[in-house]
Amino acid sequence: MVQFHEHIISDLLEDPNGGLVVLSSGLALHKLIATLLLLHHPSQGTLLILSATPSQKSSILTTLRQLKNPNPDITDAEAPDLPSEITSDLPAHHRLSLYSSGGAFFVTVRILIVDLLTSRLPTSSLAGLIILNAHSLSDTSTEAFIVRILRSSNRSLYIRAFSDKAHAMVSGFAKAERTLKCLYLRKLHIWPRFQVYVSQDLERDPPEVVDVRVPMSPHMRAIQKAVIEVMDACLKEMRKTNKVDVEDLTVENGLFKSFDEIVRRQLDPIWHTLGKKTKQLVSDLKTLRKLLDYLVRYDAVTYMKYLDSLRASENFRSVWIFAESSYKIFEYAKKRVYHFGRLDGGKLVGKSKGSTAKKRKLEGSNKEKEDSLPTSTNSGVVLEEVLEEAPKWKVLREVLEEIQEESEKKALSSGEPVIEGEEDDNGIVLVACKDERSCMQLEDCITKGPQKVVREEWEKYLLGKISLRSLPKRNKKKAKDPKGFGVLDGVIPTTPGQNAEASSINKQEHDALLAAAAELSKHAKMDIVVEDEPSGGCAEGKGKRKHKKTSGSVTVSMNRDDTSDNGVATNGKTEIFAFEDGDQRNTTDSLAGDWFQKVAPMDKVCIRKHSQGVDATSLKNAKRLPPVYFYALESNHHMLDILKPSTIVVYDPDMAFVREIEVYKAENPTIKVKVYFLFYEDSVEVQKFEASIRRENGAFESLIRQKSLMTIPVDQDGRCLGPGSSIEPQAITSQNSITRKAGGRKEAEKEMQVIVDMREFMSSLPNVLHQKGMHIIPVTLEVGDYILSPLICVERKSIQDLFGSFASGRLYHQVETMVRYYRLPVLLIEFSQDKSFSFQSASDIGDDVTPNSIISKLTLLVLHFPRLRIVWSRSLYATAEIFASLKANQDEPDEGKAIRVGVPSEEGIVENDVRAKNYNMSAVEFLRRLPSVTDSNYRAIMHGCQRLSIILRAENYNTSAVEFLRRLPGVTDSNYRAIMDGCESLADLALITEEKLAELMGGQKAAKSLRDFLDAKYPTLL
Repeated sequence: MVQFHEHIISDLLEDPNGGLVVLSSGLALHKLIATLLLLHHPSQGTLLILSATPSQKSSILTTLRQLKNPNPDITDAEAPDLPSEITSDLPAHHRLSLYSSGGAFFVTVRILIVDLLTSRLPTSSLAGLIILNAHSLSDTSTEAFIVRILRSSNRSLYIRAFSDKAHAMVSGFAKAERTLKCLYLRKLHIWPRFQVYVSQDLERDPPEVVDVRVPMSPHMRAIQKAVIEVMDACLKEMRKTNKVDVEDLTVENGLFKSFDEIVRRQLDPIWHTLGKKTKQLVSDLKTLRKLLDYLVRYDAVTYMKYLDSLRASENFRSVWIFAESSYKIFEYAKKRVYHFGRLDGGKLVGKSKGSTAKKRKLEGSNKEKEDSLPTSTNSGVVLEEVLEEAPKWKVLREVLEEIQEESEKKALSSGEPVIEGEEDDNGIVLVACKDERSCMQLEDCITKGPQKVVREEWEKYLLGKISLRSLPKRNKKKAKDPKGFGVLDGVIPTTPGQNAEASSINKQEHDALLAAAAELSKHAKMDIVVEDEPSGGCAEGKGKRKHKKTSGSVTVSMNRDDTSDNGVATNGKTEIFAFEDGDQRNTTDSLAGDWFQKVAPMDKVCIRKHSQGVDATSLKNAKRLPPVYFYALESNHHMLDILKPSTIVVYDPDMAFVREIEVYKAENPTIKVKVYFLFYEDSVEVQKFEASIRRENGAFESLIRQKSLMTIPVDQDGRCLGPGSSIEPQAITSQNSITRKAGGRKEAEKEMQVIVDMREFMSSLPNVLHQKGMHIIPVTLEVGDYILSPLICVERKSIQDLFGSFASGRLYHQVETMVRYYRLPVLLIEFSQDKSFSFQSASDIGDDVTPNSIISKLTLLVLHFPRLRIVWSRSLYATAEIFASLKANQDEPDEGKAIRVGVPSEEGIVENDVRAKNYNMSAVEFLRRLPSVTDSNYRAIMHGCQRLSIILRAENYNTSAVEFLRRLPGVTDSNYRAIMDGCESLADLALITEEKLAELMGGQKAAKSLRDFLDAKYPTLL
């Protein structure tokens, strides 16, 4: 353990109440948590760990296993005291026994809050809580709900919260202070990298660092410059909106993922008022950041493939694609892979300088379309392969060779023999990459050679075009004449998957790529046939199989000399391309041959093969490399303590991983660690790495200033009502107390109860309701989400859930069940507090009912269920106020009845006292089958009629006369039955006086309108 970890633990142990620790990323937070768990003793009580991600759980358990069992031969079965996880899969009695055992457990916040509210967790048996990722907490989070309940019942409980995201702790207003309040903590411990103890420990014996600056290729520099120009242009367009803080709109901030959160946080309240262009700009900035990141991470072919997908998917929706410099991104990305030109008099027009290549000619067999290209022998189309390798690949191999030479020299100087494959603690080389794909690609570069890896990607790219063309075509006639215009001299695809690639490159270039793909597939088929031939080619087949086995790859180099018309090589290297599915191979080959005849209607197509790079032969003669392990930084698995490498190559620089290396060296001072940093010179990669350090230092400086000015309440002792809770009910009652009753003594108030479905604890509304002083009863409900009273059932929908429920049809079923079992069904539509309180702007609301409009869907839902009430809430706190208002003068809900609603018994009868008590269920079922009786009106009929005989007598009415009566002026749904009781027929109605009509209809105005209508003269033609 490093010494500054001991200082952090001692600071936490000094305060029995606990504290909030914010430390720099990469300073081994998992080791700090594992040490705290190791110091915990079962006699102290149970220790619960909350909000841990899967990778954090794995790291903590691995570290704890190493601390408890230094001997790796001891298995976990021999060390059963490692923390386990408590989830909802465990039965209640099993969870209770674990809570009382005194051990340490990972637990999900959802099951913990339910166990607390149902009193399944004895709070006195808890020693404390460890909360990770404290930067994600807020007043309404479930973690704050748990802490508030535990503080109210167990004052001796300690809370220790941790965060290694300093920049997230300064986002928003007084984030650190609000986090302390919601956790009832008074101590904030700040441990940046520049803290005295940290810097002393990490700089006492630092590792040897070699900074390797790799120059970018000219095309990479041009692409980077173009992307930055386009990003700056998009930021200028966004500044014109005057709706975002200009200080945040910088290219440096745009390099980080948090930039999207900053912009969306500012625009969310007015998102519905923004135009399509502004909304698209927010998405475009995210795309441009990916383009900068992928430029230095992936190879040239993969980068071009990603650009092709963007060109086909975004197209006219994007703003950045129409920027002045956007065409450069596509052009230079293409030049990194191939060069397309025309042969004029035997010379290549527009040939790129400095590229050496072999020429191969493909004779097109289809001579029908001769007018598409010149037919002279000295003119044609050339597709010259460039296949630019990533500059870091070559440098990485040179670095590995240098490491091996140094280790051999060291071994010779010490007199020890060098044994190939020996992997001692000081001979392992660790290469750290960004993701798993980069690790696999770098491993292939070392084993196969860089040129082989790029060629494999190039072949996949070409064969992908054949696969795309093999998709079924729906509208073949329309495909000949696509409408619209392209972005870069192209054509808009009319059907998905048909001409997606041709949307940005001209027809000749597209045909040349397909011709190259057809040739690749044709030669692959020939090579496979030659290899599988039983006789006549035994020696050659064995040689090929041997070469394939030793190379360790599916695709062997394509460089060959064509000496015959059928394409079979007599010397040189042969290509073997194997598909996993034989049927797929045959289909693709036949399709490729057909399309080669169709898409190459030209006399000559020359493909110049790139022959530079390290091939298999040079790899055999290359220097021996040390044992190399590749590590993906995104996996978050801390491999340094497991592998104990002596040399580390940081291929993709990352600030957190640099700190991990420093901690690793400080913990292992006897190991001589050498670190190689591979940076692209003058690249965004360097700028992003330096900006991340500056941003974290600035965040810690801000936290230090906030801590010096922070106001911490002295009585932060765990009251039941948390920060920001309302005490208005007590104040109103005390003001309105009647002094004549018992000397002004306030009557005992009954606590409000709300029955909440278990699934609703994923939201923050139960927490806010508890802050309002309501008693939360968690149960599993079949109908509704919240039961406020025996009559009121609430189905809560967030905006995202509302759209999804309408799309799946789930909302209709939920409302139907609420209407069936409750008298006052309520649909609560809850908006987010920091977003706009509107679905869309007023100008976007149309007059017509459309199937895609959310307003139209809500209207149809209300028309179908007339008793449904829709409540609109601006935020969680507004919802709590609405619930308090709805519960006024209402009885408290019955937990047993709410659980039984919608659940059939063994006899098939739904046990719902509110609905079925004292009802003849056979009569109810008979009523529901009568004509015009629906789920929305049968309960109203039951309340209006005591017996089924009354309803059957009503069936003797002349329904046509009743419908005619209801359409007369002044007759409404509330008075037509009184009119029917007051007169026997329509003839009697015509004779009733106006005074009698006013008495039946409940108003003089309605009676006069009906009387005037009946007395009006019939118009005649005389």
